[in-house]
Amino acid sequence: MQRPPALAVLACSAALLLAACAARDAEEAEDDKPPSTPSGVSAQAGSATSVHVMWDRSSDNQEVTGYEVYREGTKVASLPGAKRMVDIDGLAPRTAYRFTVRARDAAGNVSGAGAAPSVTTPSSAPDDRRAPTRPGRVEGRTDSGTSVTLTWRPATDGTGVTSYDIYQEDSRVHSVSGTRTSARVTGLRPGTVYTFTVRARDAAENSSPDSNSVDLTTPSAPGDDSPNTAPTDLEATVRKGSIELRWTPPDTGAPVEEHRLYLNGEPVTTIVWGGRPPVGTAAYTMSVTDPPGTRYSIKLRARLPDGKWGDFSAQRTVVVR
Repeated sequence: MQRPPALAVLACSAALLLAACAARDAEEAEDDKPPSTPSGVSAQAGSATSVHVMWDRSSDNQEVTGYEVYREGTKVASLPGAKRMVDIDGLAPRTAYRFTVRARDAAGNVSGAGAAPSVTTPSSAPDDRRAPTRPGRVEGRTDSGTSVTLTWRPATDGTGVTSYDIYQEDSRVHSVSGTRTSARVTGLRPGTVYTFTVRARDAAENSSPDSNSVDLTTPSAPGDDSPNTAPTDLEATVRKGSIELRWTPPDTGAPVEEHRLYLNGEPVTTIVWGGRPPVGTAAYTMSVTDPPGTRYSIKLRARLPDGKWGDFSAQRTVVVR
């Protein structure tokens, strides 16, 4: 009896799926090569009871699926392969620690241990509730399509600054010693605008206000001559009951008729002009009813003539009065 065409296709698809799964399982079963040992492991005391551990990406013949962090040989953290930093809390003040990091792949192979220099937590300051001053005059430069260097003027604190935390938009991406006034941030994407701020932290875990923000656009990859589609020169001014935005739409060769506004990473409205879109600087006033002290992170993207949304603008952070 001849098999109906639909059943034949289904049977064929199932056979192909089983074959693919079998091939994948066989490949993983034969994978006995561990990832490379994590390099560039560093450990920086963030406070009297915490240490910030960072490392460079490991490589593997298949894929690095996770990292394991050890303190004196005892595993204290497990992270996915996309993360390469972690804060280890619950430590003792004025104590020396040594951390190592191992990479793991999907087959369960574990790399050698990448070791960080010994780090000593500072003395505790249990009654210290005063935050450091904000770091001053943050500036930056692009080193390549995937890295930038930031510099700043030191903050001050009654008990001493123990570390500086570097934020990309609202996410901490790096930490350095409180004696440093520069940091190199890697792992970025070419042809992308990034907004960085710096905060100072003391031994009691008090963090300073944000520094000024600095926008840096990484160079495009070689051979990539596609135009920049991000709005530029975004300014956000807080008024009583409103926030005024001004920016320059991207040059797309045609009028940009729509922009999408994002607050704290979420789209909240689409700005559409009632008539002809503005030439040069665009402006929009957003009403706010949240109480004073509410923090907003604001960014925009434009709808391009082909209907797709372009790249994000730099981010601006404001606090409601």
